[in-house]
Order: sequence, then structure tokens, then C-alpha cells
Amino acid sequence: MSDPVYVIGASGRSGLALCQSLLADDIPVVPVVRDPAKWAATDLPGEPRQADLRAPAALAQALAGATRIVSCAHARHTPAILAAAPAAAVLILLGSTRKFTRWPDAHGNGVLAGEAALLDSGRNGVMLHPTMIYGAQGENNVQRLAGLLRRLPVMPLPGGGRFLVQPIHQTDVTRCIRAALDRRWDGPSALVIAGPEPIPYADLVRAVAAAASLRKPLIIPFPAAPLIVAARLTRHVTALPTIQPAEIRRLIEDKAFDIAPMRAILGVEPIPLPEGLALTFAPFHE
Repeated sequence: MSDPVYVIGASGRSGLALCQSLLADDIPVVPVVRDPAKWAATDLPGEPRQADLRAPAALAQALAGATRIVSCAHARHTPAILAAAPAAAVLILLGSTRKFTRWPDAHGNGVLAGEAALLDSGRNGVMLHPTMIYGAQGENNVQRLAGLLRRLPVMPLPGGGRFLVQPIHQTDVTRCIRAALDRRWDGPSALVIAGPEPIPYADLVRAVAAAASLRKPLIIPFPAAPLIVAARLTRHVTALPTIQPAEIRRLIEDKAFDIAPMRAILGVEPIPLPEGLALTFAPFHE
């Protein structure tokens, strides 16, 4: 039997998907979670180890004996994980392509700091930087977009939605983590993981509408500034999903990435967007 994989954030979206995949292949999992009851609710096997990433002693105790560690927690916790993990453990950490944004925020800055900590540590492992993840249970990216499309007669987008996105399906994120676990890492590394090709955001909107069996959306170009103001008001409109102003800002920058390194190093060929969206919305059509 292979060494167990210690999964930090095992009851979260990416963590849960990973644990399900590993357990399906009879690979033992040690879930490292803040709330054991949340893990118990998943009905998956594995005795959880309780730890708060802000409590160094408890985290070190939870990771004791680990040889393979995956963290699906925010990358800002990387220094704490490095300090707590056994020196010989291989580390597979999730970051985010938010680190490339033109609009720095706490999320992106935390990813940058976490990546720097790993690269400076000399430890064996990798930080995987996914683009927008869709298709996870309870995700709020394309499913929330579908919710907007059900309620809005038109979809106003900065630049008419011409800026590029390259979303990655949760199954591909899981495959990338699994591939990283199976690879021998000599020192620290970082790698972007993304969908097969970038597309204009407007095309994503149309594809989501088609996959969710919604009418073809009417997309109109609209200045970003008033949309940012309108986004602040969505928190007061119960009929609409809440939209953060920062989300509008990120619609006016391209998020396109070369995945040749992902293909070459991890051997993962991501699924096309139509296939991923079909998987995402299949439960709603059954």
C-alpha cells in the first residue's frame, strides 16, 4: 500500500474532489481539517486530524509522519505548512493565477507570498496555480453565472466580453494534483494549470447558457465603471447573486496562459470547455 496522502482542507471543494479520487483508487487519505464534523458529513473513510493553520503546534501534530502532503487551503498559509511539515515530505500546494492580476488584492498578494515561501524553502514539491475552477460541487463560478443568466434579460459586459479567460474543470485540477503526487520533485517549483485554450468571456457566457439550457444571452458592451457601482448594489438584491466589484475589474484583463509546461510536466490534457460544462450541468438535466 502506498503512503497515505495528507490533505489539508479535505472537506473543501478541491480537497473533497481529491479525496474522492484517491479513495476510489484505494489510496489512503489523512484528512487535515479545522472542523471534523464537516468531514464526517462527507461519509468518506479516513480519521480526520483537527488543525487550525494558524495554530503551529496543532498543525505540526496533525502532519506528523506525513511523507506526502497536499494543501487545498489558501496559499497564504504556505509558511505555516512549511514550518509544520516533516522535512522529507513532498508538498503539493494550490495557488492561483490571481497572482498575475493587474488589480492586486489580499488574495493575489497572499498567493505571491506563499509561492515565494515555497521557492525560497528548497523543499521538494510544487505550487499549482489554477485558473478559474468550475465543475466542483457547490462552486460559484459558472453555476452562479447561470443563475445570473436566468434572471437578467441582457448581460452587460466590459468591452462586450472580449477579454480572455481559460477556466479549468475540477476533474482536471484533481488530475493535475494526482500527477504531481506521482512525480519526483527535485526542489521547489511552480506551475500554471488551466483549460485547453483561452476564449473571450462572451463565448464563456454563451457556452454556459447553452449547457444550462437557457436562452441565448444578449450581450451588450458596457463601461466597467458603472458596472462596478452596480456590483456593490447586488448585495442588497436578493433575486441576484452577489457580485464583488473586484470581479468586474478582473473582466477587463486577459487571463490566458501557456499550458505546454502543464502538459509536458504533468502529462495532463485538459478537457474542452463544452465537455466540462456538460458534466457540470448534467445533474440539473436528470
